[in-house]
Amino acid sequence: MIRLHRTAVVILIALLLPVAATGSEKKKGHDKKTDQQTARLSPQTQACIGCHTSVTPGIVHDWLSSRHSATTPAEALKRPSLQRRISAAAVDSSLSEYAVGCYECHSRNPERHRDNFEHMGFRINVVVSPHDCSACHPEEVAQFSGSKKANAIANLMSNPVYHALVRTTTGVKKIEKGVIVSEEPSADTLRETCLGCHGTDVAVRGMKKVSTKMGEISVPDLANWPNQGVGRKNPDGTLGACTACHPRHGFSIEVARKPYTCGQCHHEPDVPAWNVYEESKHGNIYSSKGKDWSFNSVPWVVGADFKAPTCSSCHNSLLVSPAGDVIAERTHDFGARLWVRLFGLIYSHAQPKSGDTTIIRNRDGLPLPTTFSGEPASSFLIDGQEQDRRQKTMKAVCNGCHSSDWVNGHFLKLDSTLKETDAMIRAATVLMADAWEKGVEDKTNPFDESIEKLWTKQWLFYSNSIRYASAMTGAPDYTSFKLGWWELSDNLQRMKDAIEAKERMRLLRQAR
Repeated sequence: MIRLHRTAVVILIALLLPVAATGSEKKKGHDKKTDQQTARLSPQTQACIGCHTSVTPGIVHDWLSSRHSATTPAEALKRPSLQRRISAAAVDSSLSEYAVGCYECHSRNPERHRDNFEHMGFRINVVVSPHDCSACHPEEVAQFSGSKKANAIANLMSNPVYHALVRTTTGVKKIEKGVIVSEEPSADTLRETCLGCHGTDVAVRGMKKVSTKMGEISVPDLANWPNQGVGRKNPDGTLGACTACHPRHGFSIEVARKPYTCGQCHHEPDVPAWNVYEESKHGNIYSSKGKDWSFNSVPWVVGADFKAPTCSSCHNSLLVSPAGDVIAERTHDFGARLWVRLFGLIYSHAQPKSGDTTIIRNRDGLPLPTTFSGEPASSFLIDGQEQDRRQKTMKAVCNGCHSSDWVNGHFLKLDSTLKETDAMIRAATVLMADAWEKGVEDKTNPFDESIEKLWTKQWLFYSNSIRYASAMTGAPDYTSFKLGWWELSDNLQRMKDAIEAKERMRLLRQAR
């Protein structure tokens, strides 16, 4: 194993560090858009780059293209409030005068990090958490930490109903005495399926040795890693991953604002936001003209920087008019502008008050936002006044381009869509309850038998497809034949036919 004292590492910088990383001039021989580092680097970050330019050059060059490498927190604080990308009123002196580099992010709060380890004379954390980012971005972290996204792993895995759906969907199946038995899915299966988006629990199992270009080194042995799920539980105990939307190590606002990023997880059949956006008029304009838009501007000027919304325009970006009037404040709680929840088990309902939905209990004592008859668990959901406030904020975003008559008509159409899809879910649920009552299906696990799977498709796939298409200004294929009304109606008939067929078989067996 190679061990270098910190001083020795710094001495090597003169031989190893690229010209760009000195902060005095651009790196020669490369596109300026790729390597634009201009701010002064701390000695610690210089040491990191000295080795990693050779060991992981892609990471270094990605960081060199970032805003972090080109400015300091002290300089960022001098900008007018609307133009700031930093929400801290002040930044610790150890950070403020240097570019935000490797050491500035990977050395934060070592006492909290179980993944902190000695590396080339420094104490380093493997995983950078939202709490570490809060040194410069406290408002963003506070907003995100209270959101459903930050709580995504618990909301899925700590809710016994949703966990049953995960286990039934992804667990290995075996036949025992003619019965299909579903085992608990492995950690690796979960990491590349549900928890690929929701996030894993990244735990430290100890230390291990790995071989690198610099020789053999000891690093923390992390379970359920790598993972970039939005609700990841980090080794410092915090929830969430900023890098789910702002990927390492460029942390680009441009990437976060483009719909491809949201499309990593919000995809058909259960959450088809990307698919319906791509088919919508907004998506068409983006696909045709988006290459000419400014995705790096702060604030984001409606009509000047972009001509049609992306996901971030509606859900979280700071939007202003060409005259500089604020249309919508920035938020990193992506549900903060939403008044209704399209996705839920099983009906649409008001947004939950807390991002931690594990606390919800309906009248029947189940951890669900509504009863099977559709009664909302109102004490856990936002009230009508808050719904109106949020809808007003979203309408203001729409009014940036559309007339009030157009916007109001759109929202009335969405209300009708929610009522009608809820009615179709209600019809399917009545059939499902009848099947359970007659013993045609076993209610122990509501997701593992054939009719139960059809019932699940009714609210998880087909109703969601119609709702998302309606909410996102139109995708007729997804409201009609793709995963929409055709499937919604056909699925209901299939449920009815299957229940009747099973009932006939059951009665025949009893008569023998």
